[in-house]
Amino acid sequence: MKKTYHIIMTIIGIAGMTLSTTFLSSCLDESPKDRLLEYKAYDSSTNLYINSVGNLYNYIGGNSNSQGIQGTYRGVYDYNTFTTDEAILPTRGGDWYDGGFWQDLYMHKWTSTDKALLDTWNYLYKVVGLCNHSLAEIEYNKNLLNDSEYNEYTAEVKGLRAMFYFYIMDMFGNVPLSMKDGATLDDMTQATRQEVASTIISQLQEAATYLPDEHSNIQGKYYGKFTRPVAYFILAKMMLNNEVYLGNGEHTFNIDGKQLNAWEACIYYCNMITKEGYSLEKNYADNFAVHNETSSENIFTIPMDKTLYSNQFWYLFRSRHYNHGSAIGMDAENGSCATLLTVKTYGYGTDSIDSRYSINFYSDTLRVDGKIVYLNNGDPLIYRPLEVAPDLTGSKYEKTGGARMSKYEIDRTAHADGKLQDNDIVLFRYSDVLLMISEAKVRNGEDGTQELNMIRNRVGMNDRKATLQNILDERLLELMWEGWRRNDMIRFGIFQKAYDQRKQVDNEDSKFTYLFPIPQAVIDMNTKLKQNQGYK
Repeated sequence: MKKTYHIIMTIIGIAGMTLSTTFLSSCLDESPKDRLLEYKAYDSSTNLYINSVGNLYNYIGGNSNSQGIQGTYRGVYDYNTFTTDEAILPTRGGDWYDGGFWQDLYMHKWTSTDKALLDTWNYLYKVVGLCNHSLAEIEYNKNLLNDSEYNEYTAEVKGLRAMFYFYIMDMFGNVPLSMKDGATLDDMTQATRQEVASTIISQLQEAATYLPDEHSNIQGKYYGKFTRPVAYFILAKMMLNNEVYLGNGEHTFNIDGKQLNAWEACIYYCNMITKEGYSLEKNYADNFAVHNETSSENIFTIPMDKTLYSNQFWYLFRSRHYNHGSAIGMDAENGSCATLLTVKTYGYGTDSIDSRYSINFYSDTLRVDGKIVYLNNGDPLIYRPLEVAPDLTGSKYEKTGGARMSKYEIDRTAHADGKLQDNDIVLFRYSDVLLMISEAKVRNGEDGTQELNMIRNRVGMNDRKATLQNILDERLLELMWEGWRRNDMIRFGIFQKAYDQRKQVDNEDSKFTYLFPIPQAVIDMNTKLKQNQGYK
């Protein structure tokens, strides 16, 4: 079932270098006087690409709070990770209280007035607006392009816009849907989540025809670009989450002249990715190595280079104990760690611990270059995976509780205390594709055991039957620290339940926390917008 909803609304207008976010921030004027009057003229197709398509890639990563899909704090990644049973950022005495922000994420007590939520909304919609403007510039200057160039430039921007709408729709549900450049506040209306999801699907299906059939994680012309396999990956995610995004009931899609249900469609797009030549790396850890650009498994990454790009990766820095950072010649913030549920799922403390545990976590007595790291009092630094709570203040293990983030190989030549590293940040990965196939098969009444055990056998773990619970557990074991846990928990219907050390908030059986509230500052600017259910 292929639908396109035409909802005319524009979010951002640009004149020269001036950006007017007409409803994204309450501090901006409702009637911007700098709306675009005419589009820039370019002298070549190359310059048009650089300034209307290439410049959009500056926004996938970031170096300040709430900016970038991954890499920084208080943005898309943190809202999708520290709200779950996967990871926690405990208060450690005078560290990490931050007005209760991190505890509120874990406890599901966020509000519509959270500044970080507004900043995240503004970031996502800013990029949508830039995409809309880029499409307008391409259209205005299409005389510079042959038909192939026009189709490819347009497809690339539409693909990027659809990806950002995927995160907006996933986090906020019923949201404004902008498909053109340069409208006023009066034109803005609120689309349903189903309408936004259907538009994302149709836009990606349309774009995939013209996108380059290339691997974007490999250095070269298409490095870091939105290519056809990237579109297929998001389409597979849309199909896998169809009941969340499109509503309960059977959804069918016309793909290549065949009517497929959502699970069949998910498998179709996953198989298309397999045909593109992706495969599991023999060594799980190689996907996160300092130089991971040759991975056969990584589908879409944020390119990182300490001397070329400003994108930063803060998560290792945030997690390591101070003395751990000092031992590798860097600073550290002694914060984030795995939850109790996570380390128990990995089998910590048993004879059957998962082999990926030692790759994903720093745990127990810490050694750097084979030498024990010591605390300031002379005791060995021992991370305590089972000594975790939302507030560790006053605990014997206040500073050492929790298994800490590892996964990414430490770049010992990194700048800015490791935040400017050469490891590309992994967003989409082929192992996730295999897990999507396994899950879609099970939900469709088929056997997904083969795909599940391809993942397990790669890391030397015993076979398991593909049940929904085993697949959910495997997604935690395989995709730890990769930003998918909230999406998974909602799809499996457990995000609203008490888990780990978290209790339900009032009325959470209604599943209202499946969506974040639309920031109040946005509603104040546009009173046509309705707040998500369950929020004031």
